[in-house]
Amino acid sequence: MTTSARIAVLLAICIVASSGTRAQSPSPQAPPPPSSSPAADPPIELDHVVANIGSSVILQSDVEQEMHFSALEPLQILPGQNTPDFALRRLIDRTLILDQMEQQQQSTSTPKEEVDKSLVELRRQIPACEKVHCQTSKGWDGFLHSNDLDSALVDQRWSQRMAMLRFIDLRFRSGIRISQDQIATYYQKTLVPALAKDNQKAPPLTEVSGRIQEILLQQQVSGLFQDWLSSLRDQGNVQIDDQAYSADLEPKPAVNQ
Repeated sequence: MTTSARIAVLLAICIVASSGTRAQSPSPQAPPPPSSSPAADPPIELDHVVANIGSSVILQSDVEQEMHFSALEPLQILPGQNTPDFALRRLIDRTLILDQMEQQQQSTSTPKEEVDKSLVELRRQIPACEKVHCQTSKGWDGFLHSNDLDSALVDQRWSQRMAMLRFIDLRFRSGIRISQDQIATYYQKTLVPALAKDNQKAPPLTEVSGRIQEILLQQQVSGLFQDWLSSLRDQGNVQIDDQAYSADLEPKPAVNQ
């Protein structure tokens, strides 16, 4: 690995850091069943509400579907993090963000040609896709089917996701200014020690100041975004109805939203 490649990897490491059954009266012609008779099987609940967000509801089936969607982002949602609690948290955050976008009359979709281009890149990046040849239509359809997804639903969700990312970037990136002092501090206290541990000499600050500025910008955007989400949760009348889910909706470390 070249020195510049190792530096890029280390820079990335440095910043790691959304009805019941109605009772019926017994027939007057039929005697009541004897008490020794076995009880009837309880009704099977196929779906139910797990959370309310204002006038919107999230069903158990929505949570299960969200867990399937994690197959599209294996580098962000690690297997150990793909739990019902985390999936519900992602759904709640997505609902709150989309509500804000609609209130501000921002589009919640992305032009099809942009979505198609992004999905082509995605098919090259998913590690599991290499074995099933996702670059081909047959391979991609097979991968989606194995994860209980279909192409139309994926296209719709990815279009929505791209619109949300654009909204977040425009909302939080503007107005942020990174000073030269902040860049120098990061260089001396973070980058140089990290390279030293890898037996590498840090390049001159002038060569990496642009990349450091981008890293610090992303850190501030992430912090502002999480504060904003916390505020939306407080204002959004979020209520967890299913006690099997955690009421703690605060973002967890190392989880990308």
